[in-house]
Amino acid sequence: RNLSGSPQYLAMTSLNNNSNEGDNMSPTRPSKRIRVPTQNFAPDPETAEEQRMLEQALANSRKDTVRDVEILSNIPFGPTFYPTKEEFSGDPLIYFEKIRSVAEKYGICKIVPPEGWNPPFAVDLDCPKKFQTKDQSIHRLQEGISFGDGTEYTVREYQKMATAWSKKWKRRYSAPEDATGAATEDGAEKKEIGVGAIGEGGLPSTTVSSSAVTSTEPSITSSSSVQHTDPPVTSSSTMEGSDLPKTEDNGGSVTNNYEMKMGGDTQKETVMSPENLERDYWDIVETQSHEVDVDYGNDIDTSEVGSGFPISQRGRSVNSPNFQKSDRDDDLPEPEFGTEEYYRETFWNLNNIPNSKNSVLRHLKVGINGINVPWLYFGCLFSTFCWHNEDNYMYSINYHHKGAPKQWYGVPGTKQDADGVERVFKNYLSMKMRDVPDLLHHITTSFSPRILNQEGVRVCKLLQHAGEYIVTFPRAFHGGFSLGPNCGEAVNFALHDWIPHAVDANERYRTFARPSVFSHDRLVYTMAHWAKELRTKEICSALAQELRRLKNEELLLRAKLIKAGVRDVSNDVALPPNRLDQLDEESADYDDKRLCHSCKHICFFSAVCCECSESKVSCLRHSHYMCRCSIKRKYLLVWTKEKEMNDTIAKVERRGEELGNSNIVTMVNDDLLEKYASKDKDHHKTYDVSVDPICALEKEVPQLVSSATSSIASARSSSASPELKHHPVQVTSQSNDTVQAPQITSAEQLGENVVQVDQSA
Repeated sequence: RNLSGSPQYLAMTSLNNNSNEGDNMSPTRPSKRIRVPTQNFAPDPETAEEQRMLEQALANSRKDTVRDVEILSNIPFGPTFYPTKEEFSGDPLIYFEKIRSVAEKYGICKIVPPEGWNPPFAVDLDCPKKFQTKDQSIHRLQEGISFGDGTEYTVREYQKMATAWSKKWKRRYSAPEDATGAATEDGAEKKEIGVGAIGEGGLPSTTVSSSAVTSTEPSITSSSSVQHTDPPVTSSSTMEGSDLPKTEDNGGSVTNNYEMKMGGDTQKETVMSPENLERDYWDIVETQSHEVDVDYGNDIDTSEVGSGFPISQRGRSVNSPNFQKSDRDDDLPEPEFGTEEYYRETFWNLNNIPNSKNSVLRHLKVGINGINVPWLYFGCLFSTFCWHNEDNYMYSINYHHKGAPKQWYGVPGTKQDADGVERVFKNYLSMKMRDVPDLLHHITTSFSPRILNQEGVRVCKLLQHAGEYIVTFPRAFHGGFSLGPNCGEAVNFALHDWIPHAVDANERYRTFARPSVFSHDRLVYTMAHWAKELRTKEICSALAQELRRLKNEELLLRAKLIKAGVRDVSNDVALPPNRLDQLDEESADYDDKRLCHSCKHICFFSAVCCECSESKVSCLRHSHYMCRCSIKRKYLLVWTKEKEMNDTIAKVERRGEELGNSNIVTMVNDDLLEKYASKDKDHHKTYDVSVDPICALEKEVPQLVSSATSSIASARSSSASPELKHHPVQVTSQSNDTVQAPQITSAEQLGENVVQVDQSA
């Protein structure tokens, strides 16, 4: 065998050379190594997608060369408004009109209810039905991949998981230290991470040492060489390990962002602040320092577990039994602020706001989940609502019922800023968007506000606590993530100024052949039918302008098609007239049968059909895409005549003449807005995020017993639970009355603090 190129031969040659050192003999030289011929690389078809992702990552790395993490802390805070009790007793849409000129410049705003606001939490916490979650890979949110299905949970099961996950993260990356700066020893094996190393932005870096290979429970060593150990997981605070979100430390740039605050002379308490969690989150998203998968309970049908708000008895909600029978001219006085009836009937109740007298969506008499029927959301630490704007570019309002805060980001809804967000998607996911042009509508991708800021897109942020509202404006992109276990609810609404944005959304949907949730043409004609409800001359002018645009396009295309040879059979075929007073279930079903074969637009005024199909129709723009038949076989169906169009426009114009100029007064104090923003910024740095569930877990619910002796015994047994010991438990009855168990702080108080529970509850 020829061993001239083997390691054994080279070693023997080296020994011979050393043994002949000092002699005059020349050293033996090995023969030349035989080179393997080069071959062209042929990618495996199974890894072609991975190859494309690699190419995209390399292209992105050339764009994003400097990661300045301080940009996150410099993002301005959006506006926060504090309405009075009088303003909160009226229609919220009137209030939004007053603040719109300022708030829409940011895309989002926060509304803090006045003192005394305390609505009942109406979600059925004991509902046995399970809801489906989405499995989100947080470290891959910049790749535009779809979310898979996560685990199914009941409400209490999800809270148990979410609480255990938050506690696990807090222990692992922000464990408390004693007064000397040394972490508590628990005998667990340790993994040294980045001792004294400084990473990007002057923050401690994390590199795994060779001794970490066999470690099972990681600890963190900060730049001051202080080790944080991870205590063992106990059964009282977590679920089974397989039910927790999966995390894997990649040894990347995990930073120990947490500060400590004094909790006494001998103990320090961890502060898991929003600012620290924000940095952790974007470290994971941008650097893949951890592999984190979480289950997000999003878009949950409120008919399954109930809305967080009580249901109206005046028919103001789609879910009200008397909704269809409700009187449009309901002049009943509004209930007094803070009463039980107020929380049922106020339009700040998300079940009611789409049907406010000033909302365009009140014309929808059919329930559409997420549009005029709220969706419920159960979040956990780092669960994400990715960048998106609302269906049909509508307004949205989100209420935070209970739990840890949510971190929000917003971009103004101007064409410049909205196009800027789309430009970032196209630049960083160009290959993905070739295959999925409507990727933005999938709501599966998040880019850091730092990247958007670098690309010239204006971004602001807000921190939403329990009991606060977030309002988003038309076409405004928004996104964010949860900082722990929480429950929120969201729904859409539309003011009359939304009309121009609706036109843009309708055109965009036709470009991507994306069906709209309702017919744009039908809705504007229904608005015109109720012209007496239009309150300002400006609104009438905008509506009349859109009606003229629709009429001009319709008549122009009809004339062209008839001239080309399409037969007009509108005088020979009796079609049912379009219903204009409302959009009900029957109207929605009829609209679904006349979707354009090409662009999925609802053919409300007219449609082109062909003798080759009894079901296929086309809008007037795309009749040539419908089939290959001769033009002589195609015919035109007309539902709305030219005279009806002209009469509708004239009706709106007359209403505009009756009204004067706008009397909407903007009531915004710029100095107060700046003061509130400064307050929010300080709060963002110092607030300690809770890891507690939104409700008592099953093992923590006190037994409902009648005797005082049994009540004391129940209190003694429940005192072993740290969550019940420090946090009152609320037991919710069917009538939404709550009974609050007192805080038990010591064994001596057990005999005094007897849990009083109403038997009817």
